[in-house]
Amino acid sequence: MKIDQLLNKYDLGERNFQSICLREVDLTEVNLPKINFESADIRQSRLGKSNFNGAILKQADLSESIIWGTNLENTNLSKAILRDTDLSGAELTNADLTNAYLSKASLCGANLAKANLSHAVLYEVDLRPLSNRRTNLGRANLSSTDLSYAKLSSALLFRANLSGAKLCRAELNQDPYKFPFLTDLTEANLQGADLSYADLGNAILVNANLKNADLTGTNLKGANLQGAIMPDGNTYKSLNFNK
Repeated sequence: MKIDQLLNKYDLGERNFQSICLREVDLTEVNLPKINFESADIRQSRLGKSNFNGAILKQADLSESIIWGTNLENTNLSKAILRDTDLSGAELTNADLTNAYLSKASLCGANLAKANLSHAVLYEVDLRPLSNRRTNLGRANLSSTDLSYAKLSSALLFRANLSGAKLCRAELNQDPYKFPFLTDLTEANLQGADLSYADLGNAILVNANLKNADLTGTNLKGANLQGAIMPDGNTYKSLNFNK
């Protein structure tokens, strides 16, 4: 289907475009809230600065697409394929990304507050800030998510649920070349998480739950662990970790 046809049908009230093929199309700056693109093929397309608020993109393939600055609030992206997708600066508040595949995707400066990323694959994903915007994962559900080798420097993870998540060799330190803020994991749930060889230098872990977490080879130098529950179940009472 051609883009003009799709837009005309949408304007006439049609919302169901399930399993449609839109590969290598330009949907930049379009207004398509609540559209149904379930199982659609939207690979290698441009969707930047568009409005897809409340859209259904369940099981859609958006690999290698450019979706920067796009409104994806309240969208259903469960089981979506977002491999190598550029989602920089995207609005993903309250989005459903359960079981989504985001390997090597860019989410720099994206707003993922209260998003559900449970069981998603974010292997080598880039979550560093933009020059003017911090990546927000506050209160996001990242339980059992694969964030191995992820770049999370300076991200906001306040009260995020990372229980059982894989963060092996992830970068959770401050990125002085990109953003002045420290990575904030205040009150985050990291119970049972794999943080082996991750870099948490200078990170804020105040009142975080690290019970049964794997800290093998983890860099915690300068991290603020005041009130944090450590892997052995004891509460850390000092201000900074200096070992």
